[in-house]
Amino acid sequence: QVQLAESGGGLVQPGGSLRLSCAASGNFLSINHVDWYRQAPGKQRELVAGITSGGSTNYVDSVKGRFTISRDNAKNTVYLQMDILKPEDTAVYYCNGLIKIFTAWGTSERSYWGQGTQVTVSS
Repeated sequence: QVQLAESGGGLVQPGGSLRLSCAASGNFLSINHVDWYRQAPGKQRELVAGITSGGSTNYVDSVKGRFTISRDNAKNTVYLQMDILKPEDTAVYYCNGLIKIFTAWGTSERSYWGQGTQVTVSS
């Protein structure tokens, strides 16, 4: 059983910083692509940032220059460093990982979601 768990959310003032973590646990071969999404009240879930197994990254325009996604393969963890936070960054943040697992027929890549972590930016 593979699980992703986010942590690091909280309440922060505008201009502040938070670092979110997405840790994978369970029985798996490798973690491939990982994305961070967010969902604000009344809005659709939005892709924020992504990182490939090789370390290439991409960001939505609204967070470029403020957020940094990174990964520590030894710890099976992906991070989202969020700086210069704005009230409009307030949302529940989720990670989604494409993870290679063992199956009865060999290996397979499957998508897993974490439970989410709340980020609130307010004075």
